[in-house]
Amino acid sequence: MLLHLNNQDIPFEKGESYGKIIARAMPDVKALGILVGGETLCLTALPKDGETASVITIKSTEGRLIYERSLRFIFLLAVHELFPNRRVRIEHSLGTGVYCEVRDSRRTLTGADVRAIEARMREIVKKDMPFVRHAISRRDAIAYFEQTGETDKVNLLKYRPYETFQLYRLGDMMEYFYGIMAPSTGCITVFALHLQLPGLVLQLPELDDPEKVAPLRQLPRLMNTFAESARWNAILHCSNAADLNAMTHSGGLREFIRVNEALHEKSISRIADEFAASGARIILIAGPSSSGKTTFANRLSIALRVLGLRPVALSLDDYYLDRDKIPFDEDGKQDLERLDTLDVPLFNDHLVRLIQGEPVQIPLFDFKTGRRAPNTHLMRVDEDQPIIIEGIHGLNNELTRDVARNLKFKIYISALTTLNLDDHNRIRTTEARLLRRMVRDYRFRGTEPEATMAMWPSVRNGEEKYIFPYQEEADVIFNSSLVYEVAILKKYVYPMLTRLTPDSPYYTMAHRLIKFLNYFLSADVEDEIPLNSILREFIGGCCFYRTDK
Repeated sequence: MLLHLNNQDIPFEKGESYGKIIARAMPDVKALGILVGGETLCLTALPKDGETASVITIKSTEGRLIYERSLRFIFLLAVHELFPNRRVRIEHSLGTGVYCEVRDSRRTLTGADVRAIEARMREIVKKDMPFVRHAISRRDAIAYFEQTGETDKVNLLKYRPYETFQLYRLGDMMEYFYGIMAPSTGCITVFALHLQLPGLVLQLPELDDPEKVAPLRQLPRLMNTFAESARWNAILHCSNAADLNAMTHSGGLREFIRVNEALHEKSISRIADEFAASGARIILIAGPSSSGKTTFANRLSIALRVLGLRPVALSLDDYYLDRDKIPFDEDGKQDLERLDTLDVPLFNDHLVRLIQGEPVQIPLFDFKTGRRAPNTHLMRVDEDQPIIIEGIHGLNNELTRDVARNLKFKIYISALTTLNLDDHNRIRTTEARLLRRMVRDYRFRGTEPEATMAMWPSVRNGEEKYIFPYQEEADVIFNSSLVYEVAILKKYVYPMLTRLTPDSPYYTMAHRLIKFLNYFLSADVEDEIPLNSILREFIGGCCFYRTDK
């Protein structure tokens, strides 16, 4: 029998697993999984004669997810063995790590605790224990998790639409993760733990050099924002998918939406107050794709108007250089997200003059021709007119290098998802933003989900280079995530994702999104969502984009 693996034809015997074939034919490849027909499989799976497959390593997105998932299980087992009565919650990403909490009402986590957990994890890795996969009925799984006291999983599984699924066993512990695991703990050697009160950070390998642990980045502003969002979740009594499903099922989602939106409004009003007290003249807004920057800027303008201010917007788009003046990279492509694609000297000159009350002829960029238009428009601002600037480079000091820092008020906005599937399975912020983007692109730009997924790696690369390194420069961080939004977005995005077939290059990504969406009930309560909601930017009906003015 023959297997077409990584563009090689490799003979194999009946009953020989993918893992054994790779170990024999590609001994230097550190495989974590296998990709066949767009589906991610465990290395214990058996191939078919004539099948085409590719090896998944940590250098791919899917491989990194497998690695993190497996590392989390090792962490959970270590905590279970050392501190059996403590509740563990996997909270959110933090740079290249994952922030977790080991909760105990009687005492706080200590450095000695963290060192003990890491030492135990390394012992588990050294034993090279297998991650054993078991098919189990939903009824038996619920009984198991009831016995272990994991009510979060019990409640979640009640809403799962399938009667059987896969659990993994490691030692004497069984867990559910929505994705496959590495073959054994011996594959997961590169990691570190850092105390980050009230929890810890589980640090992953570097992206470019997976043989090294990524350095820990101190992100206090981001951590404070996540902590505030966690307090919001406590106010809303909604931390996991089952909590949201219970409200959808009982009819309590309408009131939940009102409170969730009121918390957003309160936060935006507070930001307006902080700006007014700062003495700054310009507001710089930056954030990754699908964060709701445009709607947020409009809502902030209204909040500033309430304070007696008269904000005006200055578009960075009008300061693009002519396309033929933008250099090409080594791949023959133009990176239109680089700072030097903008006429930064002209922008700074105009900004300084506007702050001083001078009239300025603002350029207009014609995106059809890719050149600056011959006509301009006059702009002049008074002292009670803050200048709002929204753009990818807003937090980079080089964009506004001629303006004194005390005159700048910087805002970082992102959809920082704090809703989990359960205590041990988080929803990645990146994937939550991708859902927003796919819905908006399809509904208002006629873009199929495959096209959105195709551009997503490039979008993410730009965020890593031009946005995330500057997020701690912000004066405030606004979390645009709405706890209820998955219940609304599912109605739009689920049919799009399920249309993708295994021959699509984006089937794997779509399948991953479908797996976590399966745990949420759809809600048909859009008439309850305010017309100025951040979510309206993606599903439609936003009052800021109405044409019947």
